[in-house]
Amino acid sequence: MSLTPARLSARDVVRVGGTGLRARPLRAFLSALGIAIGIAAMTAVVGISASSRAELDDRLAALGTNLLTVAPGKTMFGNDSYLPDESVAMISRIGPVQQVSAVGAVSSTSVYRNDKIPAAQTGGISVRAAQVDLPATVGASVVAGTWLNAATAAYPAVVLGEQAAAVLGIHSPGVQVLVGERWFTVVGVLASVPLAPELDTAVLMGFSAAAKYLGFDGHPTTVYTRTDDAHVTDVQAVLAATANPSSPTEVEVSRPSDALAARQATNKTFTALLLGLGAVALLVGGIGVANTMVISVLERRAEIGLRRSLGATRGQIRTQFVTESLLLSLLGGAGGVLLGGLVTAGYATVQSWPAVVPTWVIFGGVSATVVIGALAGLYPAVRAARLSPTEALAAA
Repeated sequence: MSLTPARLSARDVVRVGGTGLRARPLRAFLSALGIAIGIAAMTAVVGISASSRAELDDRLAALGTNLLTVAPGKTMFGNDSYLPDESVAMISRIGPVQQVSAVGAVSSTSVYRNDKIPAAQTGGISVRAAQVDLPATVGASVVAGTWLNAATAAYPAVVLGEQAAAVLGIHSPGVQVLVGERWFTVVGVLASVPLAPELDTAVLMGFSAAAKYLGFDGHPTTVYTRTDDAHVTDVQAVLAATANPSSPTEVEVSRPSDALAARQATNKTFTALLLGLGAVALLVGGIGVANTMVISVLERRAEIGLRRSLGATRGQIRTQFVTESLLLSLLGGAGGVLLGGLVTAGYATVQSWPAVVPTWVIFGGVSATVVIGALAGLYPAVRAARLSPTEALAAA
């Protein structure tokens, strides 16, 4: 009659593997905590990065990626160039162009809240002449008062950019500011314009008023165009030659949304660095699990010897300790994913971003803990299986 050892079901394997964790809960918690910190760091880094990209994608979808800007560059001798007065009209003739507007810098002119402020304290505010259709083209909105119209554009009336309003301490219309040597009435305040940040620090007035009261020469310094989405690249290629046919090399054409996309690429590099740090933390957690399992084998030699003497095979002993290591790592991994998700949600809420935790991060984190648990428990399990019953009982 031959005796064969009983086979353990999956449920029995989990119960036996969990016995060691229940016997030493504090040690199990601290070991799992090391895994949890590493997984939480990686989950939070990826989640926050994904949330930031989602917020940027939402902004670009709302603002549009079809805005192109045209500005004067440098001459071959390094001097400042200029755009012809007809550049706006010429650009508007390009077929796919849907909207065109322009602003012109009013040079050597500063803005002050009153005439008691020293001339050197300009606050970095610029003065620009603006066409009345500018907000519709660049996606600007008025948070207080109104935008310029055909009437106010010819009189001493101005609209403040968001930062300019903050510097001047003006948040509602009806106040007068000193522009150059003349008082202008504030008729509106703009919200921030992400695709045209230069407008945030500007005081804007009509072309007619700028020419009449401040000696503006009428040359546009920035032309904004909205183009059909399918032809943005084609329009970008011909804008310089259209704006200044005689000197197209002296024209700079840019796409403001590219700057936002470049910021996203920079964030990806930073995310990769933080992921590396999270991986180091995860490795340290894995070493902690391995150390816990080795100590567990040394402390439980009597248990191992007793089980072997009652008929447990080497394979069953190995399975027991590998399962214990896997359970320990999985507990840490699940806790880490949960903690990382909570950190992501909290940070995204504070920043008013959509909270996004990619599915692959969750599955990747759990898979990583399975691999770490298996590797961390392999050597202790093999060592435990090699103990003979008599040796284990005698050592105990």
